[in-house]
Formats: sequence, structure tokens, C-alpha cells
Amino acid sequence: MLQKLLNTIQSLHWTEITTDRRKVLQPLMDFIQKKVTEDEEINLNFICTHNSRRSHLAQIWAQAAAAYFTIPRVHCYSGGTEITALFPKIAETLTEQGFAVFSLAETDNPVYAVKYDNNSMPVIGFSKKYDSHFNPISGFAAIMTCSQADGGCPFIPGAEKRIPITFEDPKLSDNTPEQTVIYAERSLQVATEMFYVFSKIRK
Repeated sequence: MLQKLLNTIQSLHWTEITTDRRKVLQPLMDFIQKKVTEDEEINLNFICTHNSRRSHLAQIWAQAAAAYFTIPRVHCYSGGTEITALFPKIAETLTEQGFAVFSLAETDNPVYAVKYDNNSMPVIGFSKKYDSHFNPISGFAAIMTCSQADGGCPFIPGAEKRIPITFEDPKLSDNTPEQTVIYAERSLQVATEMFYVFSKIRK
């Protein structure tokens, strides 16, 4: 694990999750635990409307949490109900919090590689639909990270389980003096909750 990222992780307080959020996160914990117990692949697809902010944060922090707690065979993906672009502030925020973020393609829909360890496989970040060929087609948990996508997609083809875990959109702070702080806070909230989830998994 990269040292700066470890420093961020050590600042998280995942044992202090509120009771209400623990209830929200329990179905994801149950899904992961069932897969671990049955020695099966764990495919998690984090879904938001634009696949530009919250779904990427959740995908990347969940993959890092799985590695931190050495939970094997976890594969994290993300998608949207439409294609836009990974918002640059997300890449900037993750870099500031300790991930190594590399640009692979500079287009209208840029592609990034995100690493939590020098020897880890990178998470590939770009905006795509939830049913993209890049993502699994069956046996996965569809984690709905925004209420709009949760309400707008009542059925996710191939999903074994659908789990709403919604977060407030940091986009509300765009073009304001609070943007950097709000994006950092949202990222750390997502990180804290993903680390709580994986800390509870019994191997």
C-alpha cells in the first residue's frame, strides 16, 4: 500500500459508523460474506447516474479496502445510466489522498489508471454505462450510489443483488470556494464506509 494512502487510511474512523448507516451497509456486507464463505468471486458494480463522481469513489475505495483487509477475489467496477466523463476533481482528490493516478487517454471521456500499491493491478477509471462490456454481466451486486440512479433503474440485468448505498453528490459544490473541501469530505466518507464493510468480513 502506498505510504501516503496508508496515512489517509489510518486517519479514518470506520468503527464510528452511525447505526443508521450500518443498516444501509449491512446488505453489502452480507453479499460479500456469502461469497467469501462459498469461495466465490466477488463482483461489485457501483452505479450512479453519470459514472463521473460517487460511483468511481466507491469503486476505488472498495478495491483498496479489499486489499487492505486481504479479502481475496474482489473485483470492483462502476457504471452509469448514461456516459459522461470521470470528473477531473475526482482524480485530483484521490491523488491528494494518496492514490497514484495516471492518465491513459486524454479524450472527451478520459481514461485513468488508479493504483493503491506499486505492485497492484490498477483500477481503470472512465465513464461507462453499467451494462458496458467492461463490467460483469451476471452474478454481481449492483450498488446504487445515488438516489436518481436507484429510482431510475428499477432493474439491473444480471445483478444477483441490488443494494442502495447512496451518497450526497459533491457536484453541488462545483464552482464554489468549498469545492476542494466537499470533494475531500465525500471521498473520505465513502472510504470510511467501504473500510467498515470490509473490516467485518470473516475469511
